[in-house]
Amino acid sequence: MRLKTSHLKEPKHRELVSCVGWTTADELYSCSDDHHIMKWNLLTSETTQVVKLPDDIYPIDLHWFPKNIGGKKQSQAESFVLTSSDGKFHLISKIGRVEKSVEAHCGAVLAGRWNYEGTALVTVGEDGQIKIWSKSGMLRSTLAQQGTPVYSVAWGPDSEKVLYTSGKQLIIKPLQPNAKVLQWKAHDGVILKLDWNSVNDLILSAGEDCKYKVWDSYGRLLYSSQPHDYPITSVAWAPDGELFAVGSFHTLRLCDKTGVRNVINDAVDLLEFRDRVIKASLNYGHLVVSTSLQCYVFSTKNWNTPLIFDLKEGTVSLILQAERHFLLIDGGGIYLYSYEGRLISSPKFPGMRTDVLNAQTVSLSNDTLAIKDKADEKVIYLFEALSGKPLGDGKPLIHKTEITEIALDQKGITNERKIVFIDKNRDLYITSVKRFGKEQKIIKIGTMAHTLAWNDTSNILCGLQDTRFTVWYYPNTVYVDKDLLPKTLYEKDASEFSKNPQIVRFVGNQVTIRRADGSLIHLNISPYPAILHEYVSSSKWEDAVRLCRFVKDQTMWACLAAMAVANKDMTTAEIAYASIGDIDKVQYINSIKELPSKESRMAHILLFSGNIQDAEMLLLQAGLIYQAIQVNISLYNWDRALELAVKHKTHVDTVLGYRQKFLEDFGKKETNKRFLQYAEGLEVDWDKIKAKIEMEIAKERERAAATPAVRASVTVQR
Repeated sequence: MRLKTSHLKEPKHRELVSCVGWTTADELYSCSDDHHIMKWNLLTSETTQVVKLPDDIYPIDLHWFPKNIGGKKQSQAESFVLTSSDGKFHLISKIGRVEKSVEAHCGAVLAGRWNYEGTALVTVGEDGQIKIWSKSGMLRSTLAQQGTPVYSVAWGPDSEKVLYTSGKQLIIKPLQPNAKVLQWKAHDGVILKLDWNSVNDLILSAGEDCKYKVWDSYGRLLYSSQPHDYPITSVAWAPDGELFAVGSFHTLRLCDKTGVRNVINDAVDLLEFRDRVIKASLNYGHLVVSTSLQCYVFSTKNWNTPLIFDLKEGTVSLILQAERHFLLIDGGGIYLYSYEGRLISSPKFPGMRTDVLNAQTVSLSNDTLAIKDKADEKVIYLFEALSGKPLGDGKPLIHKTEITEIALDQKGITNERKIVFIDKNRDLYITSVKRFGKEQKIIKIGTMAHTLAWNDTSNILCGLQDTRFTVWYYPNTVYVDKDLLPKTLYEKDASEFSKNPQIVRFVGNQVTIRRADGSLIHLNISPYPAILHEYVSSSKWEDAVRLCRFVKDQTMWACLAAMAVANKDMTTAEIAYASIGDIDKVQYINSIKELPSKESRMAHILLFSGNIQDAEMLLLQAGLIYQAIQVNISLYNWDRALELAVKHKTHVDTVLGYRQKFLEDFGKKETNKRFLQYAEGLEVDWDKIKAKIEMEIAKERERAAATPAVRASVTVQR
């Protein structure tokens, strides 16, 4: 991507232009020392004078009121704040009417910024004061007092903190009194400009040392530029946080680039558009391009005839693609389109703000859309892609701490759809998007994670954990056999990727990683796990076993073992477990095969995966009361075993007998009041107990023989 610049033959401003502000992607307002406010239209190349300010007003800074708040457009959104050298700030409408002028500082008001909700305004000035104002211009508080001029200010993403300059220092001060202030030396010269992006939570700073720098919100340096010839006087993030612009004397720099090339035959197609290109995305055989007025959908098989449709707003901030459809996000809402250009759905939720959504906080699959809530960052909203309605019972996914990044897997059926997310502690979790039972089963599968991506064609996950690049060949293993998960991973030292790398995409068996300096690194992983996924999804178990024997890799056998158990193919599971030397599990699988009924076998497969409640429910539904009791005895769930025996009025003596034997083996006495209560007057006769057990097993065999066509079914959360 390059900056395209143009210079009119006759400048419309006669003096220095001090500040500018975009209203839309194609409309810009500018203020100058000639006291004029001008409006520039990029589509028509027209320039019009909005208003001439009084001669004593010299503009310094301009900031538009937030456009979208809670999904609704505000009337005040058609106005901006203008700060000036006379110590005032002015609230001015889009048509140029000065609604209010406020005496704010002693000396020039050097910067003014609305918060993201539009509920407060912060101003800073030559007097070193940082002041908070209501949206109507009433003073709320003086947040801080510095001994030197404050040249620039920005709100934190949550509008609860303010970042400002103090000489060579950057200071983050919360609005709450007595809260901890973060301060650090950022430059070797006076800091002239800063910006804090609400989407990626990163800070830009620039100063008289002729450098610009990128920081995280903890004050850690992520990038420092080489010294320029002149001081950096201006920096600004693009709203989506993917690009930023840097301004200096006779210099304007845009920090990113993108392009399209056919790497198969090295052919290059030049795609020309009537209007300015704002966003582009290439995936799943389609290129989606957004201009300021229209959306173009190209098929990679035919670049000559794109599908074109008009946009409601020309401010698309994000394009996400799935195999069957794609998502556009602009200032007005979220829109899901088919690749034929048909609008499928437009999901909404209370307090939705589209201006802070990015690829880390929105994820799309063929059937599901996930969005992290900005108002409460512990919450993820889940929607049906085709209808736009909340998924299942409508309840969002809630985590115990704030979430920083989310991602949906791309293959398989809706009932097995998984979402992974990283929280602020850098722990990586996985869960099912569909809720089974009262609670969502959220399981941690990684630590110190800071970037991740699902594969486009199979449910393989990759991520960076601290100094390791990790691939989870079959993340679902954690729901099948937790002990097996470490054996299904591929890990590689990631120190070569330098500091703060990001995974850009995971296509086929190639992972693309962008280093902090912008360079791209391509990693190839083994193609065999993806082939194994394909065989298993088609139930080609013999082919899967042959593949593992050919590759001779323990990781492949471990993946196959977990896949086989998940799909209830215990014959293949036995072969796979034997190949990795898990003899105790081979023996358990053999014992499952010898069980008399399908219900018992299914229940013990569920037990094998740790789904105790599902196993018990299946046995009770099938009328196998003793087997349900015996499962709890085997797991030493004594209270539950006794509860079932009492409830169904059977095998109370069996439970008491096994309990007594257990206590005798450990040399302990009974202290449980319930067991003492039922033991009074009840004699434990092992001959009777064994006879009853044998009779139960015989009855189960007879029933299984009489109803061979009956199949057990159960809904299992994997």
